[in-house]
Amino acid sequence: LPFFALLIWFYSTRTEAATSATAWIYLALHGGYGINWLIKDLLFPDPKWQQRSTIVACIFGSAGLALYWLAGWLIISGRTSMDYPLPAPIWFSLCILLCLLGCIIMTAADVQKFCTLKLRQGLITDGMFTWIRHPNYLGEMLVYGGFALLAWHWLPGLVLAFFWGTMFSTNMVMKEVSLARHPGWAAYRQRTWWLLPGVF
Repeated sequence: LPFFALLIWFYSTRTEAATSATAWIYLALHGGYGINWLIKDLLFPDPKWQQRSTIVACIFGSAGLALYWLAGWLIISGRTSMDYPLPAPIWFSLCILLCLLGCIIMTAADVQKFCTLKLRQGLITDGMFTWIRHPNYLGEMLVYGGFALLAWHWLPGLVLAFFWGTMFSTNMVMKEVSLARHPGWAAYRQRTWWLLPGVF
């Protein structure tokens, strides 16, 4: 939220795009997502995010975040035409819906995982995990997909394709390898989908 607010302030005298409805919508969506993530991390922390990082990991993490923030910079700096394939209000509604739905799915899945694993170890096969095995990743993808569509520029799409095709897919495969040691995995895998019910 502070980063994109500063960008709006910096570019406000340089381009009309900085104070456009699109810029303010992006600020609210990405800023709200960041606040949601911080609240989730404070109340329902994931052990993977509680480990100490090396300086190299911090540098790569910062670079990754900078790539994720490209969509906002493109909008606020006026470097994208935002010539949407649908009328702007409809397109805004679609992007907002994707971000909200993504936040709900990602947060609900992570909170369910946190609470369930405090009570018992093993497979989680109900709730958000009833039909798909990676709802938290699906949520993240919907959120950042909404950001990229709001920018309507090829560069955020390329960044997402890179992260989803490398980091996300690798993490999901590693998670499945880890879960395979639990009783009932084969049956659970047989009746569920990877990310989208009925699709993939």
